[in-house]
Amino acid sequence: MRVLKSLFLIINYKTFVVMLVAVGSAWICGKFGIVANFPLTLIGIAIVFPVVFSIGSAYKRRERALQYLGDFKAHLLALYFASRDWVDPDRNGFSEEMKNKIIETYGTLRALFIAPKEDIERFEKQLFLDLSELSNIILKFRDMGLPSGEVSRVSQYLSKLAVSLEQMKVILHYRTPITLRAYSKVFIYSFPILYGPTFEHMAEQYSYNLKYMMPIMFSFILVSLDNIQDHLENPFDQVGEDDIKFDVEDFSKMLS
Repeated sequence: MRVLKSLFLIINYKTFVVMLVAVGSAWICGKFGIVANFPLTLIGIAIVFPVVFSIGSAYKRRERALQYLGDFKAHLLALYFASRDWVDPDRNGFSEEMKNKIIETYGTLRALFIAPKEDIERFEKQLFLDLSELSNIILKFRDMGLPSGEVSRVSQYLSKLAVSLEQMKVILHYRTPITLRAYSKVFIYSFPILYGPTFEHMAEQYSYNLKYMMPIMFSFILVSLDNIQDHLENPFDQVGEDDIKFDVEDFSKMLS
């Protein structure tokens, strides 16, 4: 069942549109006797190679985003442990205050990365305010008698939080080469028409009932690759199965 669910994620209306266009092109070529034998290697050079390259690039961006998210969570944990173990945890509810702000910051991070484009700026400002409040909370370590060297170390955790955040924002705002993706899409959607004569030529080698099998298969494969690339392009949008999940609830339980 999971395999079928994953398969349906890469099938959409574009799949059926391209299939219909490919079949229609092959039918028209057969009706009017338009036959040619274009080299199939052109498909690999013009379509498959660029699409696979884009998929690989998008996958690497997802892996980097996972690494940066792991760094972000690790530094949040370091801040919490410092507030819990380095000073008296019962003084003015300091560790509880730190924990609540940490969970709130992680929740804002999730809201930022899954938000619609028009809301991103608002959540960016909110996350900046959350980090500012964390900075103010860190200042309280001094009032509790923590040595200046240790306070400096805690401040470095906040600095590393900001670095991880900015690295994830780069992945959020910038995509794989737009011109390469546009080039691939143009060929994917024009391919069924251009290769109609070739499909008719190939059909001569099969029985009549299999005449339209090749245009259907080629269309399905190419559009599916394009859909996979689209799903991987934004690893934060919570659409594809490979998207990054923000486990705010599980993370908050770890701090209990």
